[in-house]
Parts: sequence; structure tokens; C-alpha cells
Amino acid sequence: MVYCHNRCPPSGTPRSKEAAITTATANEPAVELAGITKRFPGVVANKDIDLKVAKGRIHAIVGENGAGKSTLMKILYGMQRPDEGVIKVDGSPVTFGTPGDAIAHGIGMVHQHFMLADNLTVLENIVLGSEPRKGGVALDFRAARKKIKEISDTYGLGIEPDMLVEELGVGDRQRVEILKVLYRGARILILDEPTAVLVPHEVDELFDNLRGLVREGLTILFISHKLDEVLQVADAITVIRRGTTVAAVDPKEVTARRLAELMVGSELPSPETRESTVTDVVALAVRDLRMGASGRSVVDGVGFDIRKGEVLGIAGVEGNGQAELVEAIMGMRPISSGSITLNGRDITHWSTLKRREAGIGYIPEDRHRHGLLLESPLWENRILGHQTRKPNVRGIWIDRAGARRDTQRIVENYDVRTPGIEVDAAALSGGNQQKLIVGREMSGDPVLLIASHPTRGVDVGAQAAIWDHLRTARAAGLAVLLISADLDELIGLSDSLKVILRGKIVADIDPTSVTPEQLGSAMTGAGEGA
Repeated sequence: MVYCHNRCPPSGTPRSKEAAITTATANEPAVELAGITKRFPGVVANKDIDLKVAKGRIHAIVGENGAGKSTLMKILYGMQRPDEGVIKVDGSPVTFGTPGDAIAHGIGMVHQHFMLADNLTVLENIVLGSEPRKGGVALDFRAARKKIKEISDTYGLGIEPDMLVEELGVGDRQRVEILKVLYRGARILILDEPTAVLVPHEVDELFDNLRGLVREGLTILFISHKLDEVLQVADAITVIRRGTTVAAVDPKEVTARRLAELMVGSELPSPETRESTVTDVVALAVRDLRMGASGRSVVDGVGFDIRKGEVLGIAGVEGNGQAELVEAIMGMRPISSGSITLNGRDITHWSTLKRREAGIGYIPEDRHRHGLLLESPLWENRILGHQTRKPNVRGIWIDRAGARRDTQRIVENYDVRTPGIEVDAAALSGGNQQKLIVGREMSGDPVLLIASHPTRGVDVGAQAAIWDHLRTARAAGLAVLLISADLDELIGLSDSLKVILRGKIVADIDPTSVTPEQLGSAMTGAGEGA
């Protein structure tokens, strides 16, 4: 069956090409969703969703942020109840009231934001909540360790049970999350934006792991906004747009461009920045910055200048000091030595609030932990970090009316899709949460913007909008420090590029001539530039 409702955007190709968009040949279904509808106050998140996932396949689900992907997966994982529709697992109708019900039917979910305790071992994280007992009383860690090793070896995950999670890299942590759901007996895995925090070689390793899982008979639902990766790994693709399924496509017979058109009605955005806007005026000067933790240097002698109208990109495998560097510039972490100057003023010992008042905007890498109050309305989130400045204050008092008016402006100017500014931030999709943060941090005429993974976990439409806002602000003289795991984004947006490895700047790279592969190689210390 082919379905591409009249909602589909024009492809710009002859009608005969439409025949290329076909449903991937399905074998016996592991999961079937029919007529799934879910309503929230003021919004219909899912409307008449139909989805059939064949056993032993990687089935990708793509769509804009806010298209309804996450809600649909929460329904399948028992976190939400559908208002209408039927769920079938292995051909039998099921009703899930909790994630425990889904797990009992062999469905496990690996969330985009990892749920691991750093101070526990891999083994302790995996068995947490499902502790094995000996004689029904004592914890049987020997049996758990044996089972974990067996699962790790069977699926080629390469996980050591007794490692501390805090010692693991991002890719290893993700494999621990996968192992955690396999330990609980999952045969159907939901992976939510699994490559959002991975660099290219880690993505390749993940895809090898996923192919190993399906060879052993597991079924994978792969949620992503990275269309090139979807086309690389998926056996079948379902496109969701504005809450409903609009197309089922065979990845071998569709292009990334056409897939983007189906998702958002436009071509794939490009992060490329054209003419230079770099001036001679230094906005931020960092000199010989050093930070230590647990007897080692996490930032080791880092120094650079960012000029007005310039985007300086910092490339590095996560865990090499870039997060600590950002927090040092924001005044969130103490430094051992060095200096930080903003617009000619030494701010090395200033508080975070004073730095904010001096004109530093901050898009944090984890929007949930550092960017939003999820249980507070959008207009209160507008005030965060800007609580001493207009339009959020009048005299010494919070100006609620001013904050509400400006939140409405941000919603309109930055295309934040929401029923209204009174809803809690948790009600927004990840991409719309991110656009709200970008709009907030671009307000108040900042002189420096620290953008840490500004498009992580957002779809092509939101990504394009955020890139456009960054380019516009850069042209108006904003200095930008850009941290990103998206190498195309780093290369396309940056006027200059530096590579950080083990806390040190090890390479200066020309973004006009470097390839993502060369940059990735330099990030691991293998490139010529390093």
C-alpha cells in the first residue's frame, strides 16, 4: 500500500516519480498502531495514526518537532493513553497503562536524555529497579553480572559491568541504556534521537550495534531528525506531519531532499554562511584558562579571541573540556588561573548574573537541566537569566505584563508552536522548547552568545530557523561561541574553528576547506591538524 495524503508538499518532480515512494515490504508485524488519536487541551497531538512495523527491522519515524512522534512513542511505551485507536503487539491487541505494562510485552525505550547515575557502576545502573534476588532476599550480583556479560557479548555491545558510568564516553553510555532494556527482556526497542550526542565514528558504531540486534531478531523503532542517517540505517520509514501519518517510504527509493519535503514542505536547510561579517573589535578574550577537577586539568591553557560579527566554533568529542570551558566563561565554575575579558572589561571574577547583565546570552547544551523550568509557563521561562532587566522588571518588581508581552513576541518571531504562553514548558516539543530559549537569549541585544549544541534534537525546520537567527545576529555584530556535535553545522556556521582535545586547543582549522571526516579525525587526535 502506498499512502501520501493530499497534505504532501509538491515535489517539483514529474508525477511518475511519486511511484518511488512505497511502503517497505513488511513481513509479520511486531507492532501495529491503527487509528491512534491523542488530544491535549488546545492541541491534537496525534490524529488517526496508522503504523505497521515488521519484525527484525529498523523502522524509522521522522517528522518535525511537534509533529507527534514523541507522543506516539509515549503511547506505545505506556507513558500516555490514546483517546482512540488500537495497539497490537505480535498480532494481539494490548492496553498499556504504565511503562511496566509495555516492558512486560517486550517493549523497551531508550530516551534521548540518558537516565543513568554517574556514581554507580554499569551493573548497578542496569539492575536498578529489577534487582536479582537469591532466595528472594539477598541481591544476586553474580547472576546479574553473568547475564549482562552474556547480553553484551551476544549483541556485540562491549560493555564491562563493573565500570563506573562517570568514566564512560557518550557512545558507551548509550550502549548501557540499550543493554538496560535488553536486560529487562525487550524485543522491541524504541530509540529516541539516538545519534543526537554522538560524533561520526560513534554513530557508525551504534549503527553496527543496531544491525547486530536486528540480526538476532529484535525490532527497532528509530526516531530521528537526521535524514542522511535515517536513509543509511533504516529498512522502512514512516513520515509524520502535524500529528498524522502522511507517507510510508522505502529508504532505497527516496532522497533526503524528498523526505524533507514530506516532513516540512521545503528543501533541506543548509548551515552555510556566505559573506564574512567579522570586524576588528574583540568582544571576548580568553587567556591561558585553566581548570582542575579530581587532580587533573579539564581545561588546560585555553586561549582565543572572538570578534564582533564572528562565529568561533569549538569542535571536540564530548568530555574533552568544552562543557567546562563554557561554564567557566559563564561564571558557573571556578577557574584555577587565566583571565576572561568582555568588551575590554575583565570579568574573570564576576558572578554569572553580572556577566548576564553585561550582555552574555547562553543557549545551554541541556535545555531541561539548565535552560527551562519545565513545570512553569512560557512567560516565566522568558524571565530566566534576565530577571533584572526590562521588559521583565519595573523598578524592583517583576513586570508580569511586560514578560507576557515579550513572550508573545518571541512566540511569533521565532515560530514557537504552542497553544499559548500560559502553558507549561513541558507541554512543548523539544524543538519548540529550543526555539523559545533561542528567542529569549537573542533578546536584550547581547554582545556575546554562547550557543552550546543549539540545534540538538530538533528537526530540519526548527534547525533552519535557528541557523537563520544566528546568521542574522552575526551580521548585526553579535559574537558567537558555537559548541556542536553536528560537524556540518560547525563547518557551515563558523568563521573560524578550533579543536579541543583533553582540555587543550590542539588545532586551528579553516572551515572553508575542511571536510566533516577531516574534522572528526582531528577531534580524536588522529588528524594532521592535531
